[in-house]
Formats: sequence, structure tokens, C-alpha cells
Amino acid sequence: MSYKKIERMTGFMRLNHWVVAISMVVAIVTGLYIGHPYYQSFIADPAVDKYVMAWNRLAHFIVAIIFDVSSIVVAYLYFFSRFEKPYKKLLPTLKNIKEFFDVLINLLTLNRVKKFDSSHTDSFNSIFFFVFHMMLIWMLLTGLQLYVHGLASGISSIGAWWPWILHVATDWTLVATGGTNMDVRLSHHYTMYAIIVWVMFHVYYQVWRTIFWKEGDISIVVGGAKYVKE
Repeated sequence: MSYKKIERMTGFMRLNHWVVAISMVVAIVTGLYIGHPYYQSFIADPAVDKYVMAWNRLAHFIVAIIFDVSSIVVAYLYFFSRFEKPYKKLLPTLKNIKEFFDVLINLLTLNRVKKFDSSHTDSFNSIFFFVFHMMLIWMLLTGLQLYVHGLASGISSIGAWWPWILHVATDWTLVATGGTNMDVRLSHHYTMYAIIVWVMFHVYYQVWRTIFWKEGDISIVVGGAKYVKE
């Protein structure tokens, strides 16, 4: 039995994947600390120790910017990538709807009903990642609302235009979550747990595919390719 190599991710796509993964770990660790400090610095000097929160906020802000740039890149590639165009799998066509449920049934029945082509991305995985990116966008918007809330004077180090833009872009999240800054903070916090659950299932599903389909799916994010039976 022979196998053929199927290219699934370009080098840039793999780099973007791992940058997002590492940034997510940093964002979760620092975000949890900002919400409820659970560790202190290993340096005994109180003059240094008092800046632990500041360093956590800085790291959280930097990885949030990385997430923002990644989201913009992913949004661009969704429509204009020359490698593949994921948006085509999101269209509610009869073919995509059937494929979505075929993959779902196959997952629930432990690979007993496999009636779809697994060599390329499928509708189920495409929608699954679309939900992930929507959660990241929500985290971005609520995070920026929390950030601009701290600029109570309405002036930043680069001028008043920056807080004004943030208010215009994110003040609606106050209404959407309940009307107060605490509602936005809680939504931001709970969405983080939803993302953690998403990541857990994502890792489980890739391992599941590798074991049941025997096509090397877990290697896609490392080598960029998988192998399917000819």
C-alpha cells in the first residue's frame, strides 16, 4: 500500500500557528495573574517585587498585539491565500453541510463512518477554527475596552486620538455585556476559559485523527504535510 504526500500548511502558516500558540500561553498566564495575582517574583527585593504586576500587564499587552496582527493576517489569508481559501469551506452549500455532518458523525462513532476526503481541510475543521478566530476577535475588543477604561483622562502618551478611536471601536461591548466595565471584564475572563476548552479539543482532535486515520495529521504543524493512501 502506497501513500502520497499532501501539502497542508506553508512555512509561514506553521510559523503563524506556533506564534499564536506561544502567545496564547503567555496571555493566559499573565491574564490570570492580572485578574488574581497568584505568584510573586523570585527576587526578595521589595523594590523589584512591586513591579511584577506591571511586567505581567506589559507582557499581556504585547502578546495581545501579536494576536491582533495574527488575526489580520489570518483574515487576509482566508480570502486571498494562493495556497488555499478556507472561506470556501464556510459557505453554507449542500456539499459543505453534508461534509460537516459526515465528519461529526465519524468523530462521534470513532471512525466507523468515514465518507469524506480527509486529505484536505474539511468543513467541520474550518467552522471549528472560525469559532476560534471569532473568540480571539472578541478578546481583542473587550481587552481594548478594558485598556481604554484605564485611560480615564482621555489622553494617552501619543495623544487623545488613540483613546477616541478605542472608545468608538469598543464602547459597544459595554452594552453587549451588560452595561458596566465589570461585565466586560467578566466576559473577557470567561471567554478565556472557552478558548482553553477549544485548545484542549483541538489537540485531542488532531491526535484522534492521527490515531484513527493513520495519515500523520499531527505532523502538519511541524512539517506542513500529511500522507494519504493512494
